[in-house]
Amino acid sequence: MKSRSKRLLLGLFLAAIGSVTVFFAVRAHFRRPYRELVERSGVPPSLVYAVMLAESGFDEDAQSGAGAMGLMQLMPATAEFICARENIVYEQGRLFEGEYNATLGSLYLRYLTQKFPVEATALAAYNAGEGVVSAWLKDGEYSSDGKTLLRIPYPETEKFVKKVLKFRKIYDFFY
Repeated sequence: MKSRSKRLLLGLFLAAIGSVTVFFAVRAHFRRPYRELVERSGVPPSLVYAVMLAESGFDEDAQSGAGAMGLMQLMPATAEFICARENIVYEQGRLFEGEYNATLGSLYLRYLTQKFPVEATALAAYNAGEGVVSAWLKDGEYSSDGKTLLRIPYPETEKFVKKVLKFRKIYDFFY
C-alpha cells in the first residue's frame, strides 16, 4: 500500500511538472510585446496580440509579397491613412520599427472595430480591406444584416479570421 501511494504521488507530481512546463511553453509562444502601448490602445489586448501573431509571428522585419510591412503587416497606404486620421507623422521607413508599427496597427484595428462592430467582420476588413468588406456586407450572398458576414469569399481572409479568433481565445485563456 505504501509503495502504491508513493507511485501515485510521484505520478501526480510529474503531471503537475508537465502541466507547468506546457503552461510556460505556451506563454512563451503567445508573447505580449509593447504591453503598455497595446493595453492603452482601446482594443482588447488579446485581439491585438492575436493579430500580431497571425500576421507576422512577432517578426518586426516581416514583409509580404503584397507589400505589407512589419509586426502588424501594414500596407503603406493604410499606415498613411491612419497617421492622417490620428494626426501622427507618417514615416514609411519606420514601419519596421515594432513600437511605431504596433501603434499604427492598434489604431487601425480600433478604427475597424468601431466601423465594423462584429469582430470577425472587422478582422476580415483588416485582412481584405474595408472597401471590400463594405461591399460584401451590402451583398445578400455574403450578409443578411449588413453587419455580419455569412461567409467570406476570399479563402486567405477566411483563414486569417479563423486563425486570429483561435489565437485570441488562447490569449484570453492564458492571460
